[in-house]
Amino acid sequence: MTDIIIKNIIRFIVLVLFQVLILNNILLGGYINPYLYTVFILMLPFRTPNWLLLVFSFAMGICIDMFSDTIGMHAAACVLAAFVRPFTINYVYTKEDYEYVTQPSVKDMGLYPFLTYASIIIFIHHFALFYIEAFRFSGFFSTLLKVILSSLFTIILIIITQYIFVREKKKK
Repeated sequence: MTDIIIKNIIRFIVLVLFQVLILNNILLGGYINPYLYTVFILMLPFRTPNWLLLVFSFAMGICIDMFSDTIGMHAAACVLAAFVRPFTINYVYTKEDYEYVTQPSVKDMGLYPFLTYASIIIFIHHFALFYIEAFRFSGFFSTLLKVILSSLFTIILIIITQYIFVREKKKK
């Protein structure tokens, strides 16, 4: 249990630093902003209570906001993503699918279910973030293009990190 807590604290710190120091400085074509820090919300254990999930997500978002000078935009998008996470898990997985798995990952759950789960959460997060940032509907379609392209790029980064950093559990 303590190893899960330590692993998530390290993941939190590394993702905040990586996002703030490297990824926040990337803007591809004016439309693609990668937000890899959302993998923290995706990878929290299944048994995390909903209230704690919201607190952790808010903490992640507010840390990114403090370093990015975005005044709560990331915090709001993260809390929304955390709020829909349990519903998304129940939509994508059955209880039997994740009964013996501690946290969602590609190697434990398979590519298609994880990809579906991650895509829904990432799209909701990015949709909220970019429309809060724009705060108008006059550029609705250009903002929607930014949401779609950034979501796709973030999902690709998440899948790559899943295959690089998540190890399979040894079977007894």
